Amino acid sequence: MWEPLRRFRALEPSARGLFLRAAVLLPFISLSLRLRGFRATQSSLQKRIDSGASSRYDPSDPAKVAGMALTARMVRSAAYRGLGTATCLEKSLALWWLLGRRGIASNLRIGTRKTGKKFEAHAWVECDGRALNEPEELHKHYAAFDEAFPVP
Repeated sequence: MWEPLRRFRALEPSARGLFLRAAVLLPFISLSLRLRGFRATQSSLQKRIDSGASSRYDPSDPAKVAGMALTARMVRSAAYRGLGTATCLEKSLALWWLLGRRGIASNLRIGTRKTGKKFEAHAWVECDGRALNEPEELHKHYAAFDEAFPVP
């Protein structure tokens, strides 16, 4: 059997669902960012998140912590296996939205840096001050904006 399919079938049903949602969501986010821009994309995603998300999150709940890690892992996997190459902003918006749908409030963060003459930007998702989609802590090499990006 083809290795990626074997690995997908070995996942728990909840992980498979997250992977499939992320795989479908990432191209839509990419297209929306290109056609409508960041603010309109973030705003339309926010409309589909339960407004009571932050009241249901308990950082000491091991199930929620495991759910956050699983969601981040499935978004990374879907981006890796998907069509094209997802940017950090696309992956971060997808993770932010999927967490919100699971009742976990998180913040989209954007930082910048200048290397020589090159200006670079990077996006990541934080929950309780911890970056969820940055296993190598790449975000620490960027000067983050003082606040998370609020939804308009």
